[in-house]
Amino acid sequence: NKVLSIEKALSIQAHPDKQLAQQLHAMRPNDYKDGNHKPEMSIALTDFIALSGFRPLDEIAAFLDVYPEFSALVSGAAPEFRRAVAEGTDSERRSALKALFAELMMARDEDVRKQVEALVARVSEPSCNGTELDVSEAALVRRLNNDYPGDVGIFCVFMLNVLRLRAGDAFYMGPNDPHAYIYGDCIECMATSDNVVRAGLTPKQRDVQVLVDMLTYDYGAPSHKLMQPEHKSSVHALYNPPIDEFSVVRSSVNAGERADLEAIDGPRILLVAEGSGTLCVGTDEMPLGPGFVYFVCPSTVCTFAADTALVAYTAQCE
Repeated sequence: NKVLSIEKALSIQAHPDKQLAQQLHAMRPNDYKDGNHKPEMSIALTDFIALSGFRPLDEIAAFLDVYPEFSALVSGAAPEFRRAVAEGTDSERRSALKALFAELMMARDEDVRKQVEALVARVSEPSCNGTELDVSEAALVRRLNNDYPGDVGIFCVFMLNVLRLRAGDAFYMGPNDPHAYIYGDCIECMATSDNVVRAGLTPKQRDVQVLVDMLTYDYGAPSHKLMQPEHKSSVHALYNPPIDEFSVVRSSVNAGERADLEAIDGPRILLVAEGSGTLCVGTDEMPLGPGFVYFVCPSTVCTFAADTALVAYTAQCE
């Protein structure tokens, strides 16, 4: 459980499932440090922009027509992709999507730089200028080129869903699911692993072939990536992803009020995002303020006593 503050985009990446993680760890233990999977959930603390999962295929096909720089890098796979989108089975569409993504991510560096230069020149006209929260394709291309000039990951704007979240919104990233954080602050919770397979928007090691081969090539509208919290009370909301390793409780306590966080069987990590007050555990009292973090032992009841409106996030494992 950690807080990330993204000003410069983080890499196009995915995390392997357990079977692949074990294989990668056995073959390359210096690069892949453990044999566990690493599903993740992110909860926005501010306005937040991310890429996650493949777009609906008709959107990608439309971008091939609108952006010749994109289509120039995938000219080999594009015809079959268009055919599969128009009349193919789901299996054929996934196969065609994989071929398109592979051709893009494995394009020669000099070809990528040439097409990025042409693309940026075209979307950098004065009429294209927007705000830092602009999630139009033109704005994202400019932002990512400023962060990683000439990088192939810039073209992932045309292949991956763009998520714009408000504070309290969340999304889940399962194994073999491509994603990248673009801008904003978030709480990130994950399984115990350091395994990351990267392919763009990074100065770190890239493992493009592994990434291309590992993805599921699920595709669809960005709404299916978002998670809705389950409101347990007027104070507590539970973000519960479809895995056993963790969940997160958001506690919002009004100024001058108290609220209990009931005991569970597993350990917890509590982090204060906003406000001030006191954390009461038995007869012990500990201060609360932005950035304060506490480890909560199993079978422990905690009470929030808020001096000012208090927001805390508690990652837990039962």
